[in-house]
Amino acid sequence: MSQTLPATLPLPAEAEAELAEARRVLDETSLAVRMAQMAGTPIEALRRRLPASAQGMLDKAVRRALSTALDAALRSRPDRSPAGLAPDWLHRGLAVAAGAAGGAFGLPGTLVELPVSTTVLLRQIGAEAAAAGEDLSDPMTGAECLKVFALGGPSPSDDAAETGYFATRLALAQFLPNMSAALLPGFVGAIAARFIGPLSIKLSAQAAPVVGAAAGAAVNLAFLEHFRAVARAHFTVRRLERVHGAGAVRAAYEVLAARARHQAA
Repeated sequence: MSQTLPATLPLPAEAEAELAEARRVLDETSLAVRMAQMAGTPIEALRRRLPASAQGMLDKAVRRALSTALDAALRSRPDRSPAGLAPDWLHRGLAVAAGAAGGAFGLPGTLVELPVSTTVLLRQIGAEAAAAGEDLSDPMTGAECLKVFALGGPSPSDDAAETGYFATRLALAQFLPNMSAALLPGFVGAIAARFIGPLSIKLSAQAAPVVGAAAGAAVNLAFLEHFRAVARAHFTVRRLERVHGAGAVRAAYEVLAARARHQAA
């Protein structure tokens, strides 16, 4: 098998190192596993903890939150923050505050807090986009920010053929036929369908009555850190594509993924 893997990649060494780290985050970082470890509870047990009534409300709540949060997040200039405070730390503080408020009131509080948390997440994602050279005034940048929620990393039950990074990007591209259609309902629905999985794990971890404000804040912070890392990886790939060409980056990514699989075998 090793003989079929190219010895060199079509990228400079520095770009290869950046892409390798981005691939590791995008392909190997699992929010579901991280939340289960935080809660000290198996993933399936966490899912069962979320009441059926809450699961039924979640789809509508997520779609509404995604539709309204993006404009508010990008309009508030996520690449800027009060003097002396880095954007990352501002977003951490906001996430902790929102999580504490939601956790203090249990599951109903976390559902009410969802639009606020989503806006904070999108501000952090927007900051990563700006740092990678994306134009926050471009509607397509907003669409790329939303895509991060669909790139939240694998769960143990995922089919790798359906949830791989480039496969997910290709699947979502069909909902963006032109730049003016960035927020078509079908696109938001496709993002929501993928975001609900990790979000349900987050809500499940906060559903126990003993969670309280402190644990709610910790869960929100872990959620923010996860999607910050995913956003940084996604926009790193896009930056490398602009510099070296999409075809070269895709080819290098596939070689790096094959190497990782070979090493794990």
